[in-house]
Amino acid sequence: MKLIYRVALRLSLVLLPLMALWATLFYFTMVEEINDETDDALENYSELLIIRMLAGRELPPLNDGSNNSYSIRPVDKEYAEKNDHIQYYDAEVYIPEKEETEPARILTTIFLDDDDNYYELKVATPTIEKDDLLVAILYWVILLYFLLLLTTIGLTIWVFYRSMRPLYVLLQWLDNYLPGRKSSPVPNDTEISEFRQLNEAAQQAVNRSEQLFEQQKQFIGNASHELQTPLAVLGNRIEWLLDHTQLSEEQMSELFKMQRTIGHVVRLNKTLLLLAKIENGQFPESTCMDIARLVEEQVALFNEIYSSRNIVITVDSSPFIVKMNESLASTMVSNLLKNAYVHTEKGGCVNVHVSKNILMVANEGQNALDAEHIFDRFYQGTKKEGSTGLGLALVRAVGHYYGLTVEYRFEQGFHRFTIVWP
Repeated sequence: MKLIYRVALRLSLVLLPLMALWATLFYFTMVEEINDETDDALENYSELLIIRMLAGRELPPLNDGSNNSYSIRPVDKEYAEKNDHIQYYDAEVYIPEKEETEPARILTTIFLDDDDNYYELKVATPTIEKDDLLVAILYWVILLYFLLLLTTIGLTIWVFYRSMRPLYVLLQWLDNYLPGRKSSPVPNDTEISEFRQLNEAAQQAVNRSEQLFEQQKQFIGNASHELQTPLAVLGNRIEWLLDHTQLSEEQMSELFKMQRTIGHVVRLNKTLLLLAKIENGQFPESTCMDIARLVEEQVALFNEIYSSRNIVITVDSSPFIVKMNESLASTMVSNLLKNAYVHTEKGGCVNVHVSKNILMVANEGQNALDAEHIFDRFYQGTKKEGSTGLGLALVRAVGHYYGLTVEYRFEQGFHRFTIVWP
């Protein structure tokens, strides 16, 4: 998930409880304020009624045109002592004119006249529908939440992208950067000090990477020269011993073993050096070539080499032009085919398919291999004479170098190795 989307999600989650809390406080504050104003009006009206009654003056008629209504009834002393003399509460009041009940705020007052008689005065006035108010507040809060959310997220995204632009420029530059290839300096066109420090640190890391890359290339070149020469000398001396000295059968057997071992080490050294060069990107030259033609050439070569094994090879190919380094393309195809020939039993089948953007090589087999490690260096499902365990690692390295998809599957008794060009 991108950082901006995570920020927007967290803003949404934070705003939701805040808006709910605000709506709750707003509702109770509004109800409190309305009740307070209504209670003041009820108190004034009740005082007016009590003063008129105690003064013996005529009380206002019940239908005097106001929204207020009242009732006065005598009560005994015991009732007066048991109940609060002033009470405010909400209730439903029946309106005869409308023949329905409406919410009302009621004030109950118990007072004493000059003759020590107790009276209970109830004054009622219509008030708001609290359920309707709650629904209205909820509706507007939801609307306000989404408006505020969209506004906040929009502003956040705009400010985020404006502020984080140098970071995205740096990320794009790093995506395009490859060690050993000439590239422009890390862009540092920003006035934000933190991003300037980040860009400077990235440039220093790139410089160190380039320096190490050059040192590694020099090491590979030196290793190629320093190792191949003594190995070749050892091989030549063993051949000289075999040709010019009188040896017993046991001594000749040991020398032949040494010769095979040195040959294996020479092949292993060349393959490891080739892998290192591929991973270091030391094959920049590319040319247009036909994978189908390359497959046919390699198949003809391997048919001669492994003719004694009577392997049945089926090739289904159509012209497929790609732009690759010729040496790497040949390495990839030859190692894929050699793996099939080496690990196919005598008289077995190998199928090769080349189409629009796919190269597939399948060979007969008994059991599936470990798909997670089949392309690892030195992994061998079954040990074969002369195998270094690096052939499929080379195939994957070339595929990775050109951004190809390299897959392995075991289907219907065949090991299928597939290379897909994007």
